[in-house]
Amino acid sequence: MADPHQLFDDTSSAQNQGYRAQRAPSGLGYPAASASPQAAFLADPVSNMAMAYGSSLAAQGKELVDKNDWEVQYQQDTPVAPRFDVNAPDLYIPAMAFITYVLVAGLALGTQDRFSPDLLGLQASSALAWLTLEVLAILLSLYLVTVNTDLTTIDLVAFLGYKYVGMIGGVLMGLLFGKIGYYLVLGWCCVSIFVFMIRTLRLKILAEAAAEGVRVRGARNQLRMYLTMAVAAAQPLLMYWLTFHLVR
Repeated sequence: MADPHQLFDDTSSAQNQGYRAQRAPSGLGYPAASASPQAAFLADPVSNMAMAYGSSLAAQGKELVDKNDWEVQYQQDTPVAPRFDVNAPDLYIPAMAFITYVLVAGLALGTQDRFSPDLLGLQASSALAWLTLEVLAILLSLYLVTVNTDLTTIDLVAFLGYKYVGMIGGVLMGLLFGKIGYYLVLGWCCVSIFVFMIRTLRLKILAEAAAEGVRVRGARNQLRMYLTMAVAAAQPLLMYWLTFHLVR
């Protein structure tokens, strides 16, 4: 019963109970909302953005592989400049990779207390001699097989010079992690350069058969296929031959 001396009724407890009842469903003072993609994204935006970005990259990579567009673009019978076509061969990467390879070789020899100017010069001249021998052997083989191709000497130097990038990675990983890192990275780079040379040179050396839509069956086309395989297989061998003595 109410106090006879109280002028007003105490309604604060009733109001507090009602307010608590209204807040109870959500637990945080806000009305409960049904689960939706927007709410899930706001709950963990970082992981959801990472998943969306990864899915986008995977889709783009699959689309690039499915296209198989490794051909060089032409404009009025002239190859497009490398800055306008990612498939066009250029000498910037091979030249910079060759110079970097010589510097990395000097670093590796220095860490093993074997550095000398004569030995560094021998390393550079040996790599250059093997590159020259490769180019001459391929040109002679193309002449003997009578292949009509637009593959120039500069293109051959560019394609063959890409292997120095993998050689640099292998030697650096060998210096950091020993022979295990060297063999892992160099092996991966060897597989990459092998696939690259196969898919690039077959468009050049087998250009006539591809243009005519003829499958590789004849003796001449088989020789072209063997030549492509031989050039691609020589790259991993040279990558190992020019770097194995730099890692101990």
